[in-house]
Amino acid sequence: MRSTAITISAAVFALLLIFAAGCTAATEEKAGSAAPSPADEAYARGLAEYGAANYRVAEERFAEACALYTDAGDPDEAKAARDAIFRANRTYIEYPLDAAAAEAALREKVPGITDAAITDWLENRAQKLVSENETLYFYDVAGNYLYAHPGEMQKQNERHLDFDYIARYALSENRSEHGPYVNPVRYAGVERLDIPFEALPSAGVLKIWFPLPVDTDAQRNVTVTNLSCPDFIVAGPVTTGSIGYVYYEIPAGAVNGNLVLSADIAFTSYEQVFDDIDPAMVGEYDTSDPGYLLYTASERNIEVTDAIREKAREIVANETNPHLQAQMIYHHIIETYPYSHVPHYSLDTREPKVAESTYMFETGHGDCGTQSMLFAALCRSLGIPARAIGGYQMLLSETPGAHFWAEYYLPGYGWVPNDVTAADIADWVAIPEEDRSAFKDYYAANLDPARLVIQKNVDTPMDPTIPGDAAVFRIVRQYPAIVCDTAEDDLDLLCMECFGVSLAAVE
Repeated sequence: MRSTAITISAAVFALLLIFAAGCTAATEEKAGSAAPSPADEAYARGLAEYGAANYRVAEERFAEACALYTDAGDPDEAKAARDAIFRANRTYIEYPLDAAAAEAALREKVPGITDAAITDWLENRAQKLVSENETLYFYDVAGNYLYAHPGEMQKQNERHLDFDYIARYALSENRSEHGPYVNPVRYAGVERLDIPFEALPSAGVLKIWFPLPVDTDAQRNVTVTNLSCPDFIVAGPVTTGSIGYVYYEIPAGAVNGNLVLSADIAFTSYEQVFDDIDPAMVGEYDTSDPGYLLYTASERNIEVTDAIREKAREIVANETNPHLQAQMIYHHIIETYPYSHVPHYSLDTREPKVAESTYMFETGHGDCGTQSMLFAALCRSLGIPARAIGGYQMLLSETPGAHFWAEYYLPGYGWVPNDVTAADIADWVAIPEEDRSAFKDYYAANLDPARLVIQKNVDTPMDPTIPGDAAVFRIVRQYPAIVCDTAEDDLDLLCMECFGVSLAAVE
């Protein structure tokens, strides 16, 4: 193994909106054997250490098992141990700070912060993980403090946001009052994955699910051209249905340098305007419809629990109209659950699995994906079909940034969008209160056209499906998914920094 630990930059974490492989036992003692082998014993110790929340030690034991299985000529068990290494690493990788480093980060990013404020944040609010009996803190412990204290965020303008540019749709004086799909913008650009040759295995097959735009009511006339490596395309390109992608199987031996995959993409994105919804005109749901059943069910990361049902009923009180209920849930989230970065890899990996929606509901921490999933879970608990839709946004600047938002379905109107994270932006900058309120009201049932949609819901499956035992970030497909049985390093994780999207409005 070249390395048993992988580090990823904070910038990549900041781009991730949400993010899902379970950490389960990959192998068992071989049936019929009189006694476990040294490799089996090392693997068992890894499982025991992981179960005891000693994640870094578990990673070392799995690495030992992997080497022993490899030396014994057992590639299947070696692969299982390798995947366990990846999962153990993903469990703790987003928690690089000890208490002293976390305190130093707060003092650096929040000048003048008091000792009492630091103690309260680290003891009661900060996201942390215990491994080997040491408390480790989330990498953006200081940035999340600012998100939770908007007055401090406004004072520092820490993100240097141009609110006039961001609000160009929401506060436009020429905004159409007749929807729902208006003001089309044609975008064109390139998606590109560039994996360094030194990161590639020397043998085996690279299985790559490469994201593409998908047709939606608001994203139309999707075209995908000039796909790289057409001889190795096994499925797709798919640009209709629930998710856009093309699937490759590329022999490592066919790659002579960097592995470069690219696609020229274009689509027309429409602003969505649902300001004129009349609650009295909302129709009745067909509760036997497959779409209704799908989008009101509990899923891996949009989880409908008894606690969620109770909270949703508390939020809506005696209101029974689904549109008004959804609006009440939207305002509850933007008032109660401020944006923050979260440890998606750890959430995706640790067992027992905690759904992203439940994590935010219980901890108060969540980014665009987590906020949207919580919105969907609360709506679903009331019988309102809802989903978290994902891709990229060009709202903050011309550079696409990974993003998630939400939609809920109303008979007679269709899928109504909202963006609780965009609404939060109004709290990060010093602006007149009337502008802040108008901006938040816009994103309650409208959406700007500065979007690229990849998938219509989180945890959306593809065909072929990603193998269940693979260490892959399953929740979203804003980045390629990469599986290779012979790779020594966690390619799916490493290649997050190898993928980019460039787009420009062309008409």
